[in-house]
Amino acid sequence: MSRGSLEGRSASLRELQRCLEEGRAKAGLDQSQVAKRAGLGRTTVNGALRADRVPSADTVAAIARVLRLEVDQMLRLRQQAATESVAEKEMDEGPGGVGRPVGEWDPYDLEVHPAGSLAATSAQQTDDAGMSPPPAPSVDLPGYVRREHDATLAGVVEAAAGGRSGLLVLIGPSSTGKTRACWEAVQILSDRGWRLWHPFDPSRVEGALAGLQQVGPRTVVWLNEAQHYLGDTHHGETLAAALRALLTDRDRGPVLVLGTLWPEYEREYSALPQPGRPDPYGQVRELLAGRTVSVPDTFDQAALEAARLIADGGDTLLAAALQRAPDGRVAQDLAGAPELLRRYRSASAPARCLLHAAMDARRLGVGLHLPIEFLADAAADYFSDHEYDLLADDWVERALDELTKPVHGHLAPFRRSSPRRTSRSPRTASSPAVTSTQAARYRLADYLEEHGRTRRSLYPPASFWQAAHDHITDVDDVERLGSAAFERHRLQWAYHLYALVPAPRSLAMLALIRQIVGDLEEAERLLVQACAAGDQQALRRRFLWRDRSLNRA
Repeated sequence: MSRGSLEGRSASLRELQRCLEEGRAKAGLDQSQVAKRAGLGRTTVNGALRADRVPSADTVAAIARVLRLEVDQMLRLRQQAATESVAEKEMDEGPGGVGRPVGEWDPYDLEVHPAGSLAATSAQQTDDAGMSPPPAPSVDLPGYVRREHDATLAGVVEAAAGGRSGLLVLIGPSSTGKTRACWEAVQILSDRGWRLWHPFDPSRVEGALAGLQQVGPRTVVWLNEAQHYLGDTHHGETLAAALRALLTDRDRGPVLVLGTLWPEYEREYSALPQPGRPDPYGQVRELLAGRTVSVPDTFDQAALEAARLIADGGDTLLAAALQRAPDGRVAQDLAGAPELLRRYRSASAPARCLLHAAMDARRLGVGLHLPIEFLADAAADYFSDHEYDLLADDWVERALDELTKPVHGHLAPFRRSSPRRTSRSPRTASSPAVTSTQAARYRLADYLEEHGRTRRSLYPPASFWQAAHDHITDVDDVERLGSAAFERHRLQWAYHLYALVPAPRSLAMLALIRQIVGDLEEAERLLVQACAAGDQQALRRRFLWRDRSLNRA
């Protein structure tokens, strides 16, 4: 299919591109001018206007703002285009349904952590003997050690193979072997005609929603890092309901849904709402009820003995991990977690400050892919005065070079986002330049993100909030940061962040902040706006204010 061919574009994509192109013409701007004002590359703008691939939400929002178009309308068109694109792609796969045979999947494509380099290990051993190393793959999986959760997982898989649909989500901290356990469990299905479907394009939740209706019998639905599916603010509940329907649809079964989840997300999704409060995870809670199993973060004595037997049989990767992990954290070692932690603790001051900014951003609710402009500006107040005075002009590039070098397991503290999934954040005239790293986004390693939760008692400095205000463009991220600032009594920043969130969802919080600081007239005005927009919580709050005012009188 040629780029830009009308036949390759869905109706919604054509309509989106027509609106953007007409807006550009009415604004009297060429593509280069649009790109400059939106903080995007010209190629990105050209692709959004003419290519047959759906542009990212951030790209569409940035262009719409420059052209003074209705951002929400453009994003709705973009969502429809993404749904149509995925559905058409998966319909082209034919009657076999979505996915492909289980045996055709590479474990790394399913996000199983590579454990290390067999070639390097073999080379070291044979070179010491004065011989040339034999050919070996650059990465491989070590022998698998079965633990208690594997028995539960095997039972669900066997039941599915026998005709009964099922779902199981493995709950455990980062790098504890959850995804590898799922991979090992489904191997018995490879010679029984089963397919495996891993939705992730154009985003995980969008891909899952668009393709779920095409899931046929004897299909494994692979939801690794299930928080990106079930925890999605806009679509998580819809997807959970659709999965519940799939599991009970006899005409489409048997199907098997496997997922992984960190414990903190499982606790969040399973918590019952307080009386009178919204229930954001009702469908997710019902979906997960009775369908989870815990994965311990250490090998118990039985697992360690089994691992030693495999290592004694010649598994050099497992043998090395057992030497490095006497505390039983074998899975984390194999995934490179300890080296990530060592790299963090020994990082240079610029690299450490970028990491701290990223850790704080993730624990306060910012999305996975962090703009480097945000990280660089946010890091400023994490330096001591002495460290700041010593900064070179190219400190950002040097720090990124340090943080993107992989540890064993091909993990790195920072990973640059894939071009296909990278979205661009608009820049303002006041935003500082970041030379060669312009518009790039980076993702913090999972293990370091989890380790960053130990910073929960620390308040981010002023540069963090300023950078968030200047560079974070996703409305949900901005709202979560506003809430985080409010909870930490950073009321000025909470107000400025909530002011970026479209009405009416921000009006009640803006009114509350004005009330706290004593500006009751402005608080009343904002509450009136919120009530007019249909915010019931604001209406109740306004009545309470009036009652208190009458009582004081």
